[in-house]
Amino acid sequence: MKFQTEQLTKSFGEKQVLKNVSLQTQSGCALGLLGRNGAGKTTTIRIVMGVFPPDSGRVLMDGEPIHRNRINIGYLPEERGLYPKKQILEQLLYLAELRGMSRKDAKASAIRWLDRLEMGEHVNKKLDTLSKGNQQKIQLAATLITNPDFVILDEPFSGLDPVNAMMLKDVVKELIAQGKIVLFSSHQMSYVEEFCDTIAILNRGEIVLSGNIREIKHSYDRSKIMISSVQKEQIAEFCKEKLVGLVEKADRVGEELKITLKSAERKGELLFALAQQPFDLDSVRVFEPSLNDIFVEYTEDAI
Repeated sequence: MKFQTEQLTKSFGEKQVLKNVSLQTQSGCALGLLGRNGAGKTTTIRIVMGVFPPDSGRVLMDGEPIHRNRINIGYLPEERGLYPKKQILEQLLYLAELRGMSRKDAKASAIRWLDRLEMGEHVNKKLDTLSKGNQQKIQLAATLITNPDFVILDEPFSGLDPVNAMMLKDVVKELIAQGKIVLFSSHQMSYVEEFCDTIAILNRGEIVLSGNIREIKHSYDRSKIMISSVQKEQIAEFCKEKLVGLVEKADRVGEELKITLKSAERKGELLFALAQQPFDLDSVRVFEPSLNDIFVEYTEDAI
């Protein structure tokens, strides 16, 4: 399946929240929808979900207007929407039945997901007796109980400790491997980088950057080389004294040495020169901005 939005616009009163927002991804891929608070992410998700219509533009599946009664969508909202005083299993069954599942199938799926998320022992407890992180796992079970084809995850790692975050990462990777469409919104860039193929960054309701993460990073300046070595100072001196025509500067950055070449095309010359010396090199890599750096670059002017 191929998911797209075409030129979505939306205003509330005089405030235009979305301006020609176009996205696309497909089965077996995860799209990271990024933006600062108020950028339009939640409005976009709500239009995709059919909570309200756009002023203009379309939501498409396989090139046709989406039929939400034919597409099984699982949605994990940023704000929890379960019933705090209700028994966990009963409300999972209730929500699954609302989405067309038989009670028998819903119970089997609920038990399977509760066990998968290490929550089986809490099946008969009320939601508000659980920690914030465990409540998030119950919300995830509610999202996935009907085996959706299209999964929307809005800040899914909220409240999770590192162990539970690792469990959720494994679940998301499994969903992608199973050929699901995953729309992932988060401010935690390390998670976005880990399993999203493509990103779209919203700023003031507009897409300011979109595309494959690797291709976006490769579009930046490739003339900076990061070297890890216990001989950083000696390597820096060698570059400054012997490679004047090749190296612009060599500076220590944290535990690494950053070498800036006069031309990005001369990386091979640097490697050859260093290889001729008895330096102990642990790693050599081209410097690339982190996704967090890119995000800040494209959104720092947002209100």
